[in-house]
Amino acid sequence: MSRAFVNEDHAAAQASQPVERRISEQTNYVTLDGLAQLQARVEALNAERRELQAQGERADQQRLADNESDLRYFTARVLSAQPVPTPTSTDKVQIGSRVTFADEQDHQQQVRLVGEDEADATRGLINWGSPLGQALLGAAPGDEVTWKRPAGDLLIEIIAIEA
Repeated sequence: MSRAFVNEDHAAAQASQPVERRISEQTNYVTLDGLAQLQARVEALNAERRELQAQGERADQQRLADNESDLRYFTARVLSAQPVPTPTSTDKVQIGSRVTFADEQDHQQQVRLVGEDEADATRGLINWGSPLGQALLGAAPGDEVTWKRPAGDLLIEIIAIEA
């Protein structure tokens, strides 16, 4: 057999390996809901892995490799999680706070600051370490802060904070 075929087989085998998720260097602050979601994800991945392993040689090896990669990532996220208490104050924006703010055109928006893995902009859940999260964190009602965006800086005013 030609060495070219051996190398191609080796390259194909490597290509089927899942790409490991990069774990953020940002401190892994999580809300209590976010921690529960991470733990539930690890439980679900463990259950899926047990099912796949029970299939023996019939198991979809790519699915098993993807599952194990996800399991490593989410287990690391649970282990590094630093839960933050549910905010009780509405004086300053904290992780877990729901914040209403307005831009210069008086367009209002409401978001909640959460941990990185819980973030979902479509649901108004914003990573505390994102540019918007960093602009809001520590601000008080009536404060004007600068949201540093790729499209250009935007001055926003904190309207209200809910715990």
